[in-house]
Amino acid sequence: MKRLFLDEAKINQTLSKSKDALSLDFDGVIKKALSLKGLSTEEAAILLGRSDPEEHEKIFQAAKSVKESIYGNRLVLFAPLYLNSRCVNDCTYCGFGKSIGNDLRTLSSEEIKNETEALIRDGHKRLLLVAAEDPKNFDMDRLERAVDTVYSVSSGQSKIRRVNVNIAPMSTEEFRRLKTFGIGTYQLFQETYNREMYSSVHPSGPKRDYVWRLHAMHRAMEGGIDDVGIGALFGLYDYSFEVLALLEHTKSLEKEFKVGPHTISVPRIEQAKGSEMSLYPPYKVTDNELKLIVSILRLAVPSAGIILSTRERAELRDELFHLGVSQVSAASKTTPGGYSSSKVSEENSAQFITSDKRSTLEVIKSISNSEFSPSFCTACYRVGRTGEVFMRHAKPGNIKHFCRANSILSFKEYMLDYGDTEIRRTGLELITKELKKMEEGLLKLETEKKLAELDHGKRNLFF
Repeated sequence: MKRLFLDEAKINQTLSKSKDALSLDFDGVIKKALSLKGLSTEEAAILLGRSDPEEHEKIFQAAKSVKESIYGNRLVLFAPLYLNSRCVNDCTYCGFGKSIGNDLRTLSSEEIKNETEALIRDGHKRLLLVAAEDPKNFDMDRLERAVDTVYSVSSGQSKIRRVNVNIAPMSTEEFRRLKTFGIGTYQLFQETYNREMYSSVHPSGPKRDYVWRLHAMHRAMEGGIDDVGIGALFGLYDYSFEVLALLEHTKSLEKEFKVGPHTISVPRIEQAKGSEMSLYPPYKVTDNELKLIVSILRLAVPSAGIILSTRERAELRDELFHLGVSQVSAASKTTPGGYSSSKVSEENSAQFITSDKRSTLEVIKSISNSEFSPSFCTACYRVGRTGEVFMRHAKPGNIKHFCRANSILSFKEYMLDYGDTEIRRTGLELITKELKKMEEGLLKLETEKKLAELDHGKRNLFF
C-alpha cells in the first residue's frame, strides 16, 4: 500500500497561516496565476483566506482571464447516463443509499439503447456513464456491454463519440481492462478528503474504505488510463480544506505520472429523497463560496477542465460560466431510464434532484447569447491528444486554437441537425465572430472549408 499522499494536519496548518497574509501577498498570487503557472497549496490558501469583496472580484476576473487564455471561450456540453441505482453502499447524502429505500433498478441493454437514442436525438455527442456500486448485479462484463451498446447506437450520421465513466474504484488490473473498452475519462470523487467526516457519511459498504478510494486515480493511471477526473462533494466538510486537498491530489498525480487530472468537478450537495443530510449539509456552501471554489481551482490548476453539473440553478450556472467553468452538463436526468421513459419518477428514484431544468437547446441558447461557444467536441480523445500529450498543448494555452476550431464545427453540426430558427441565426453570428478571432493561416482556412462541407451534408469533422 502506498503511503498516504494527503497530510490533513499540514493542510489545516497552511489554512491557518494564510489568514496572516498581506495584500502584497494576495497581489503576487494573482500575478502568478495570470502567468498560467498554476498555484501552490500555500498560494491557493492565501486566496481562500480573503474576505474582502473587492479581492473576491479580482479573483473572479483573474479566473475568467486564465480560462480564456487556456481554452478560449468554448464550453463543452455532455450528459450523464445512469446505468443503475442499486447500491451496496449506504452514503448518507445519496438517494441511492442502501437503507434509504427509494425505487431502485438496473437498465437492460435495450433500455441503455433507448436512453442513448434519446440523448442522440437531443444532440449530445459526449456521455458520462454513471454506475452505482453493485458487484453482484453490475460487474465489469455488464459495464463492457453497456459501453459497447452506447457506441453502437446511431441515428443517421449522429452517434455518441466519447464515453466517459464514473464508477467505483477498482484494482490496477481491472482499470487496465477498463481501458480496452474505449472509454475517455475515468471520473471518481473522493466526496470528502477529511477522513473523520468520510467515515461518518459512509457508515457501511465497500465505499467506507477511505484509502482504497483515495488512491483509485493512481491505480487507474498505472492501468493505462491517462485522463482522470477528480472532485469533492462540497458541503460535507469545510470547502477551503477540500480545495487544498484537491490540489494535493493533483500534485501527487503530477509527481508520479507527470500528468494531473484532466477534469475537476465541483458539485454541491443537493436534495435527495430520504436523505436528511442532503437537506441540511454539515458545511453548507454559499453561492459566493462556490464562485470562489471554481475561480481558485481555475487559477491553481489552469489546464484542468472545471466541470459544473445541473445541480446548480440556471441563474448561478450562467454566472459560473464566466468564472472558469469549461465543461457543463445539460438537461440531465439522475435516475436510470429518465431520458426515454415518462414513467420514471425523478422524485422517487433520482440520486439527487437537479436544479437547472432547462432543455439542452435552452442551455445552448443561453451559452451562445453570452458569446460563449457551445462545443460537442470529442477530437482530442480520437486523435490521441490525451494525458501528457494534451497537457503539453494545454499548459501554455495552445489547446485553445484546436478548441475554437472544433467548437465552431461541432456547434454548426448541432445547429444544422437539432437547432431551431433562432439558434441557427444567432449561432451563425457567433461562428462569424469566432472565425474573426482565429489567426490567419492553414487552421482557419481548413475550418472554413469544413464549415462549407457541413452545409453539404458531411458530419463528424474535427482537427
